[in-house]
Amino acid sequence: MTKLLIVLGSTREGRVGLPIAQWVKQAAEEDDRFEVDFADLAEIGLPLLDEPNHPRFKQYVHDHTKAWSARVDAADGFLFLFPEYNFSYSAPIKNALDYLNNEWVRKPVGFVNWGGNSGGTRAQATFRIPASAVGLVITRGNVEINFPQKQLADDGVFEPNEQQATVLRAQLNEIVALGEALKPFRG
Repeated sequence: MTKLLIVLGSTREGRVGLPIAQWVKQAAEEDDRFEVDFADLAEIGLPLLDEPNHPRFKQYVHDHTKAWSARVDAADGFLFLFPEYNFSYSAPIKNALDYLNNEWVRKPVGFVNWGGNSGGTRAQATFRIPASAVGLVITRGNVEINFPQKQLADDGVFEPNEQQATVLRAQLNEIVALGEALKPFRG
């Protein structure tokens, strides 16, 4: 079974990211190939990187870092969910990534992004660089949602369209395949 860590990087009050994350989480939980861990960075509240040592040494001094390290280390793959802010990704996502180093290496990652006209494409494109730098292996397809507020039902539930649901399924398939293929290469 693949241990999937879903990381929600939208922390703003009233965020549309939470209903999107609930859809993604439900889809992964309904897929019997996954054991799902859901990390809401708004709830975790990692302070701006405050470790005195470089993360590659894993000499963490703060309990919040040790807890974050354990969750990421236990995962076989990831889905990062985040909005586009000013043509880039959200600060909490970058901070969560930068806290660690070796825990990310040779594990698959997919992205679910949202924004205006671009659907979060620019955020996802800019996040690929630091994600690759820490050794994450990026899936080919990524969910990109234009104006996600338009897909919220009256009860606040996010209603994906057919393309979004199809791409999410493809990402989950690729996370399983890449996770298995990369497992022997993790140190």
